[in-house]
Amino acid sequence: MGNPPRIVSTADVSDEAVIGDGSSIWHLAQVREHAVLGENCIVGRGAYIGEGVHMGRNCKVQNYALVYEPAAIADGVFIGPAVVLTNDHFPRAVNADGSIKSADDWEQVGVTIEEGAAIGARSVCVAPVRIGAWALVAAGSVVVKDVPPFALVAGVPAKQIGWVGYEGVKLEPAGDGMWRCPKSGSVYEEVDNTIRKVEA
Repeated sequence: MGNPPRIVSTADVSDEAVIGDGSSIWHLAQVREHAVLGENCIVGRGAYIGEGVHMGRNCKVQNYALVYEPAAIADGVFIGPAVVLTNDHFPRAVNADGSIKSADDWEQVGVTIEEGAAIGARSVCVAPVRIGAWALVAAGSVVVKDVPPFALVAGVPAKQIGWVGYEGVKLEPAGDGMWRCPKSGSVYEEVDNTIRKVEA
């Protein structure tokens, strides 16, 4: 049996949430009903995990990040400080007749983040978008369209400015659709709007 989760006394974690072994929920974080967090996740101070959000293993949600339902987060995802994952196409507090919107007056849409991807500090992902595996969203970006696996995107709105490998470092061009990681020396090739590592 693994290590039980560590939930500090000032966190607000629903009894209906499922927290995996080895996970840590820090001060003033809130984890809502039916949220499921895998093993060895970290939810930082003041972060919010919405109702029914699913998160894989070994994820990090940094301080004051807001992960609104129905976000789906795969294994090994990094969500930086003050990141926001939205969930509403047309946000309004009231209906056109002035009545207060209820849960039945809008359709939730979610952000999907695939394995190993990283979302930099203060970025906003405007649902519905999919962040591909091992992609990197630069700090302060606003993502309004899907991001291919291994893509490096930045800006408002976010645009692709390069590729990253498994190490998260920007790849250097090596000619003929090939790319090299300056950290590991690994070589990648472009294929089908993404890249893949060339095995030695």
